[in-house]
Amino acid sequence: MPFQKTIKSEIALSGVGIHTGKRINIKLIPAQRDTGIIFYRTDKGLQIKAKLPFVIDTSFATTIGIDGVKVRTVEHLLATLYVFGITNLIIEIDGSEIPVMDGSAQDFVKLIMKTGIAKQGKTIPILKITKPCIYEESRSRIVARPHKGFRITYKIFYEHPLILAQSLSIEINEQNFLKEIAPARTFGFLKDIQYLLQNGFARGGSLENALVLDEKGVVGGKLRFKDEFVRHKILDAIGDLSLLGYPVQGHFIIEKGGHTAHINFLKHLVESDCYELEEEPYFNFYLSVQTI
Repeated sequence: MPFQKTIKSEIALSGVGIHTGKRINIKLIPAQRDTGIIFYRTDKGLQIKAKLPFVIDTSFATTIGIDGVKVRTVEHLLATLYVFGITNLIIEIDGSEIPVMDGSAQDFVKLIMKTGIAKQGKTIPILKITKPCIYEESRSRIVARPHKGFRITYKIFYEHPLILAQSLSIEINEQNFLKEIAPARTFGFLKDIQYLLQNGFARGGSLENALVLDEKGVVGGKLRFKDEFVRHKILDAIGDLSLLGYPVQGHFIIEKGGHTAHINFLKHLVESDCYELEEEPYFNFYLSVQTI
């Protein structure tokens, strides 16, 4: 059966929020079974659950909140927790945004692998896609299909010579995530910087924590993958899908998506009859996660 998991010991880290520009300290603290993933704003004395009903904004990041208190840019950390199968964790944070680190999930991966993962003596259901679920909005289209595992096919198009059309279909398991998805960094366009700053975004963005593109290519850096852009979109999608609160079994085909489309699709999915909660052995990638 799929066991709940937490980390073996506390993790502390700090960094800059890509949108707020403020230095933020967080602690990842082991939690008892059935706790779930909970963000605790130490400066506000308030807990926010990492679940779909608590998503309050999807502008340039996924933001969760309650009673006027929020935590921005949760998707990279949540994606990492999801792939490691971590279901119970308290995340203490003294500000309103998860540190962006280098713009990818690599730092979160390294810290969790170092501390180790602990299995807990209780199982968790799998959310299994049982029939096709289709969602469309504006230019975005998302389809979930039954699949014996967890697969994402992502397609993007940007009118930029370095991107244009990119697509990738990948089975999401621990090995593939660590090697193919976690290192992919967030990206933005130089032409949009002024607009973002004027509207309260990207105040902590830099060439050290994001891929910045001018009209021809990447400013002051090199790509980690030729198709790093679509890989980062998959990273974001994993984090957003984790807000369902369960391990997922299905194939998700996303065309020209983003945080808003991801979250709206999830709202559509949970109101549909296209899934069931099923307790059964972990599908392959959970079997591959070793207790360290």
